[in-house]
Amino acid sequence: MRSPFAVLGAVLVLSTMVGCSSDVAPEPAAPPLPNQVMVADRSYSPSEITVSVGETVTWVFEDGGMAHDVVADDRAFRSPLMVSSTFTHTFTEPGTYSYHCTPHPDMIGSVIVVP
Repeated sequence: MRSPFAVLGAVLVLSTMVGCSSDVAPEPAAPPLPNQVMVADRSYSPSEITVSVGETVTWVFEDGGMAHDVVADDRAFRSPLMVSSTFTHTFTEPGTYSYHCTPHPDMIGSVIVVP
């Protein structure tokens, strides 16, 4: 007959192993919001987005502490330098709005606004 302590030890070991199981799938990431541009990995994603007149684009800054901004080439809109948070702009006129990041000029994007 085994001692109660040996049985208890075996139960603890097994419960620890079961607790470490990876059979549970991680929760999926939330889908991006409509008209959302991620600012991460020193890029805008998507780099081109099409919206209708009156719609708002939201840029979400998540680049691990690196500061970026969103500056329209024609100066129609400009965000402050941001490490995190969001910047939004509502487009009221059709056209193509090219933009860039001031500290990282290789970061470029565009918003195409259709009637």
